[in-house]
Amino acid sequence: MLKSKASCLCGAVGITATEINPKFTVCHCDSCRGWGGAPFFAVQCGSNVSIDGAEKVKIYDSSDWASGGFCGDCGTHLFFKFKQSGDYNIPVGIFQDLNGLEMDMQYFSDQRPDYYCFSNQTKEMTKAEIMAHFAESI
Repeated sequence: MLKSKASCLCGAVGITATEINPKFTVCHCDSCRGWGGAPFFAVQCGSNVSIDGAEKVKIYDSSDWASGGFCGDCGTHLFFKFKQSGDYNIPVGIFQDLNGLEMDMQYFSDQRPDYYCFSNQTKEMTKAEIMAHFAESI
């Protein structure tokens, strides 16, 4: 596990994550691509995450099982948080000093548009597989 600090573009929100899984995920779902204009590259950080400037964080209830958080001042995407477990997935790019990362999983692989692909060999889950997985935890 890795430990690191992140912040939004304007510095109003700081995040400290102490349990970062170096095997990151990529989500190709319509919601993630619409939120950020691209697939969502995220590290799994568990629930042991501290947020400075939490009063600046705006929450978007994105699904039955998770919410997205962003800075209310600059709009930086800060996290995707699972409602039941409290676990955070945080965008890889907002951390300044993460090394040794490996793309491990691609979610909603059947929704990946044909205008991009990755050469990394990863595990993949389709929309049906994701929906079945999360239906168990709701």
